[in-house]
Amino acid sequence: MSIKTAVTIGAFSWALSGCGTAVTVLQDDEGATRSLRKQKTYCQSIPRVYSGLAHGFCLLHAPPDPTGILVPVVLLDLTLSGVLDTACLPYTIYRQTVDGSISIYWRVGRG
Repeated sequence: MSIKTAVTIGAFSWALSGCGTAVTVLQDDEGATRSLRKQKTYCQSIPRVYSGLAHGFCLLHAPPDPTGILVPVVLLDLTLSGVLDTACLPYTIYRQTVDGSISIYWRVGRG
């Protein structure tokens, strides 16, 4: 494997691991909401349909990031998430119907 191929695969994997759609569709609900709770988002839940976009907007709907790095990364992610969310629509519509929205703070108040 060439260095160029390795870097391309690494960059794609890194981008996909931070992609809101990959986080919300490929992980369980706890994993999907971990970053949102860490950012102290004001969102209470996100719908499963277009969940990647909702995840990105919830990251922006939080106290300001003092480093200033979060906003450009989320804005770039919103584009990728929009495309991937559209591709995942049949699955996410089914999951929304069966499981409902993803609750961000479902563990609050529990032992």
